[in-house]
Order: sequence, then C-alpha cells, then structure tokens
Amino acid sequence: MKLLIIGGVAGGATAAARARRLNEEAEIILFERGEFISFANCGLPYYIGDVIKERDSLLVTTVEDFKKRYAIDIRIFSEVTEIDRPRRQVRVKNLQTGETYRESYDKIILSPGAEPFKPPIKGIDLDTVFNLRNIPDSERIKKFVDEKKPQSAVIVGGGFIGLEMAENLAIRGVKTTIVEKLEQVMPLLDFEMASFMSAHLKEKGVDCVLGDGIQSFSKEGEALVLETENGKTLTCDMAILSIGVKPENRLAREAGLDIGRRGGIKVSATMQTSDFDIYAVGDAVEVTDYVTGMTTMTALAGPANKQGRIAADNVMGRRSIFRGTMGTSVVQMFDMSVASTGASENFLKANDIPYLASYTHSGSHASYYPGAEMMAIKLFFSPSSGKVLGAQIIGKEGVDKRIDVISTAIHGNMTVYDLEELELAYAPPYSSAKDPVNIAGFVAANILKGDVKNINWNEMIDMDPETDVLIDLRNADELAEAGKISGALHIPLSELRERLSELDPEKRYILFCAIGLRGYVGYRVLSQKGFNARNLSGGYKTFLGAKSKIMAESPATQLWRAE
Repeated sequence: MKLLIIGGVAGGATAAARARRLNEEAEIILFERGEFISFANCGLPYYIGDVIKERDSLLVTTVEDFKKRYAIDIRIFSEVTEIDRPRRQVRVKNLQTGETYRESYDKIILSPGAEPFKPPIKGIDLDTVFNLRNIPDSERIKKFVDEKKPQSAVIVGGGFIGLEMAENLAIRGVKTTIVEKLEQVMPLLDFEMASFMSAHLKEKGVDCVLGDGIQSFSKEGEALVLETENGKTLTCDMAILSIGVKPENRLAREAGLDIGRRGGIKVSATMQTSDFDIYAVGDAVEVTDYVTGMTTMTALAGPANKQGRIAADNVMGRRSIFRGTMGTSVVQMFDMSVASTGASENFLKANDIPYLASYTHSGSHASYYPGAEMMAIKLFFSPSSGKVLGAQIIGKEGVDKRIDVISTAIHGNMTVYDLEELELAYAPPYSSAKDPVNIAGFVAANILKGDVKNINWNEMIDMDPETDVLIDLRNADELAEAGKISGALHIPLSELRERLSELDPEKRYILFCAIGLRGYVGYRVLSQKGFNARNLSGGYKTFLGAKSKIMAESPATQLWRAE
C-alpha cells in the first residue's frame, strides 16, 4: 500500500497518523507546500495579540517529531500540481529548488484546505493590506504591529477571524474598526443575537461599519485609505481581510473529480471522492448537514480531524462513516463568548424547514453565588416532534458548556422534552438546580404543550397598534434603570390581577418583562381570565437586540420605540 496525503494541518496530519497506526507496513508520503505540517490555525490571532507569546506554541508537532513517531516520509515545500489518474501518478514541484518529479500512488487523501476569498478590489495587494491564513501570514502581521506600532486598523469582514483580530489588535492598543457588508457581525448568527455583539464591541472601543463593503484601497503617504461602497472614507495604518474562504479545489477539479455546487469536492460518507482510490477531507469538501441532511461546507478544525481519521480508516480497509456536521462553534470577543450549533433561523427559513424558536435568559450559575452572569439562549426545535434543531448562545460565563450540551442533544436526536429532564452537574459556583439548558427546554416544551403562546420580536413588525397593546410587567425602578418601550401600558405583574378591569377584551395584549419569565406568568393569568394574550419571547432584553430592525420595518415605529 502506497498512500499519498496532499496537505497537512488538521485533516492531512490526522489522516497520516491514523493510517500509520493502522498499517505499520504501508508507505506513507505527506506533501505540504508550506513549512509546517500541523499547526493551530485558530491560535493565530492570539499570537498576533501577544496572548500566545511564542510562535512555536502554535505547532502541534514538528516535522522531525512526526517523522520519528510515525515513520512517515514528509516532504515540506512540496506542491502537488497534478493528479494523473490514468497513470496513477502525481506531479510534485519542490518550491525551494523548482524541481518537478512524479510519484506513483495506490491511494490518495486530499487535504488542500481553503484559501482566503480575495475579491477584485482596487489596491487589495498593497503592502499594508494583510490576509491571515497560516503562520507566515501571522508573522508578517505581528512584525508590522511590533515594529511599526500602528495606531489604527480596519478589519474587513466580521466573521470568526475578523472578530478575533479586532479583539487582539484592540488589546494591543490599536484603534480598530470592523467593516462588514452585511447588516450584522458574525453572519452565522441571527440578527438580534448578533446585535448583542455589536453593542459589546462598541463598549470595548471597536467601531462597526455595517451594511457597507470596501470599494478600494489606496495610499496617502504611509496612511492606508479605504473607500466604502456607500461613500465613506476610512484612514488607517493597516487593514486585515477577513472576508471569508473558498475551497481549494483546483487540483481535484483538474483531475476530473466531482465538484459540488458550493465549489467543494464531493465526497461520500466514507470521505471517498468520485474516484474510488482518492479521498478528501477538511475545508475543501462538501459534507452532510447533520440536522437537515442537506449539503454543506464547514471550515472548522474539529470536523476536519474526524474526517482525516475516517478517511484513513477506509483507506486501510476499515469501514468508518462521517455522519455529518452541525457547525458547532464558539468565539471569544473580549469578555463575551458567542456560540452556535445546528441550524440558524435564517437557514431554516431559507430552506422552508418548519421550526419554532424560543428565547431564554439565565444566570451562568446560582444567582446567590457571587459573579453570576446572564446568558441569552435562542433555541430552535421542530413544531411537531420537539426535536432540537439548533441553538445560539451569548454570554460571559458558561456559554461553551451549554452549547456543548445542546450539540450533544442534537447528535442524539433528542427533543426539548429531553432538555427538560437532563441531569446536569450542579453546585452554586457552576450552575443552578435548573440549568440554563433545562430552562430552555422548559420554555420550548411549554410552547409545544400550549401552556404559553409566544410572539417573537420579528412578529412585532406586523402588529397593529389599533388592536395590539403592549403591557410592561416590570417594576417602576426597572423602567427607570433599563429603559422602556414608549406606548406600552405599564402594569407591574404584582398588580395585574387587580387591574384586569382596565383591559379591553377586544384587544390583544402582548406581555413582556425583562427576560420573559414574568411575561409567561402574566400570560397564564390573562389567558385563564379569557383575554387574548401573547408573551414576548425573551422580553425587553431580546427586544433591545432587535429594536433597530423593528423600528426600521414596523408601521408602528412611532408608537413602539425604546426610550
């Protein structure tokens, strides 16, 4: 058996190690066009930000250590330029000497990864416009920051890398602005959840220019000048592109392998391409979305590692299956954590998949124990079965723990009724007797059981001020401190029963409080007294996250606005 692995890092290096563990006699050659075969891409922004002090800390393993442990022929600075399938050979170019040669194969595992998307923008190749994909890229950026001491930077794109770079540059004292073509940062999230992130960035001194793209880069002396599509001019010392990535499919495409509509290499559940002897893994492949069964792509290290292991199993005669990805992810943004798993509301809507959504706001641990922080959870579930479809969580503490629990629930095809019953570790410093995941399950199950009729923030856009009345159930001191919605009737929950005579049975009442709990209790009161009522899911806190869109689109704009 002669196995060629093209590309290292998460998918390729994992496949090489697994293949050797399964077959001590196989000839295994790993080609990597760069210098490093296995490094932590996700740590690059933190190296630039001096959180990670030493570059070598990013190396998962070195070439020499990997060779010694696994007896693998590793050829760095070697680019495979062609796969000759009829001859069962590849052409390799030594990038240091320029020499080319051919190498035969029995099997191939492709792990080419993805490359930064680089649109045809004037001036994009200027020396102070950077990309961040690998260690050499990070060294160039870090050297510039260390030596030139830039005062200002623009991050183009508000995804994972963009947010992490904004944080790390800000930590180093660089005044940072994010320019994002969409109306929100973090495109994976839904608008109202992403709005919490924009507000937090502003608190930390990071400006966000949303709904605008870059039209051109130019230089005025040492200064970099950016012109946006909406006519805005930004001047800075450096810019970092974080517009997204696209699969590196050239080698596969030119070899005649099937390419999907997203541009990724088509693979089966065994990671096999349209060629029986060629497998592919990582950011360059199209795989199955675990929740919907649809085709998707995900540029995450976890799935790439698993795919590398599975491809090696199948190459070496074992039967292993990749069951799909949920895109589970988490990102740190200063002292806030943002996580998601499974389907988003945007995705569910776009693909006409039936769903319900709920919002909950819970403490990271017992409220009486010092340091509890609120987290917002948006949960998606099937209206028929209650099956969990996805979740988004934002908070300061315990976010990663809860998203992992919900991701596990999705993987196990669990329902919101199961979330109610999960027995999760509890001690006052870590959680509450009713964990935030349990609370999310309770609220979702209440919706399915008919114990509450919710209205979500986006439904407020279609409300009629003539027939729909907002009732604010918070106490007066809360309104003074946190603000209020003008036009809303203020009746504290403790007074609701004794003030029912003030209400009109012909109206529909939308009840809300700070986070939704008192809204639910108020709904139970009014509904049992014969009133047409709804509970505003997530309460005033969720409304604040979505208020800009509500105000822009609602005919009731002048009546319902936050004050």
